[in-house]
Amino acid sequence: MNILFTHIKELLQTRPKSEGKVVGDAMKTLPHIKNAFLRIQGDTILDFGAMADLVIQETDEVIDVTGRIILPTWCDSHSHVVYAGDRSQEFVDRINGLSYEAIAAKGGGILNSAQTLQNTTEDALFEQSMERVNALMQLGTGALEIKSGYGLSHEAELKMLQVIKTIKDKAPLKIKSTFLGAHAIPKQFKSNKQAYIDLIINSMLPEIARQKLADFVDVFCEKNYFSVDDTEQILKAAAEYGLVPKIHVNQFNAFGGVKLGVQYKALSVDHLEVLNQEDIEVLKHSDTIPVALPGCSFFLGIPYTPARKLMDSGIALALASDYNPGSAPSGNMNFVVSLACIKMNMTPEEAINAGLDNTSISEIPVGTEWNEWQDQWSGNPRTTRRWQGDRLVETTQRDVTQVRAGVRTTIVPQALRQSLGNRVISVAFVPFIRSRTISFEGYGLRPNTRVYPYFDNIDISTYVTPDGGSLGGNVITDTNGHVKGT
Repeated sequence: MNILFTHIKELLQTRPKSEGKVVGDAMKTLPHIKNAFLRIQGDTILDFGAMADLVIQETDEVIDVTGRIILPTWCDSHSHVVYAGDRSQEFVDRINGLSYEAIAAKGGGILNSAQTLQNTTEDALFEQSMERVNALMQLGTGALEIKSGYGLSHEAELKMLQVIKTIKDKAPLKIKSTFLGAHAIPKQFKSNKQAYIDLIINSMLPEIARQKLADFVDVFCEKNYFSVDDTEQILKAAAEYGLVPKIHVNQFNAFGGVKLGVQYKALSVDHLEVLNQEDIEVLKHSDTIPVALPGCSFFLGIPYTPARKLMDSGIALALASDYNPGSAPSGNMNFVVSLACIKMNMTPEEAINAGLDNTSISEIPVGTEWNEWQDQWSGNPRTTRRWQGDRLVETTQRDVTQVRAGVRTTIVPQALRQSLGNRVISVAFVPFIRSRTISFEGYGLRPNTRVYPYFDNIDISTYVTPDGGSLGGNVITDTNGHVKGT
């Protein structure tokens, strides 16, 4: 469905697509267009710009959003939204003076959640978790990383990851899955932690890889949980299955976890409430993104990640919710961004960039393969339109760097359309004004999905004959994501 939003008070984050991190002064800048329009088709942005540049064309629905702001959805790169039950009693325990560590020592915290989850069916776990995901979407989250880690057994960890996979299949937002079997040490392994690490390496990881249930691997690298040596064992084993690290470090202590994460090319190191100068120097010379979780600091009453120290050192910073049943029982990214401003001395522009651009980088773009292909390979035409007397002067160019499957292809700026006299024509087909039949074929798209062929930004579905179909029929990919027609 082609929808046009008009008279947008401010259209935020109109930054050209970037392969890099937003750092330094760029963090303080939030590109925007005032009195703007935005045109979308399904989940694809077709065009945007100032209202003065809007060219009227056929549209299914026009929505006037006078006085309102439009910005991208939040990308929450650290959540534990799949869990069973709640840990409300621990809230009272903290009021009565017990610390996070003290609650964990008496069998609460992660171990409490693990026991509840192990006794919850997969269907019930999905229903509880999906309700939370739906609530997060209503709060503006459009991309979400979800961790396991409340199973702490082979069967329960796989159950969690299966639930995440089901959510990924059913929810309209983008989901990434992280295996966090090393979240805590189960009671039965309390006196033999190495045996549990061996279970993770020799039993869980191979099965998770076989079923393709995880995109990333995580470890809670912290005193009384998993040491730097323990963490390295798991990261090294996970690398054999192509799982990229995203690890918990420096929540309560700084003892080398950041350096290890960078050594194993972790996509992100998360928490960092305790940070030393050595950690900052290591991050300055790496591609690893530090992720701050201010919601956890708020609910536990512990220090906040030193955002200013990181950003003033030229390091990119991302924000996420850490949504979980105990230490951060909220996935509201609006609250997270507000906390970052109030408690971490980030400007609104810096906080929004940290909740959008740098967070999506820490997730290796969050979109699925076919949506990345659709967005990046089709390109992003930039059109300028101006009226000169009674003549519309229009020029469209592509000048962005495209990326697909790690291969970089730079498209040199070239004019696609120009104004000649009183007409706007496609210069690409000037030598072929007569009617021509064009065949097309596409691969790597989303399977069993209708696609809409466009020519020069115009939907030409009514003129297309899909392979094996009739003129004007729906163009639908097959089970392998292949489509063709004329």
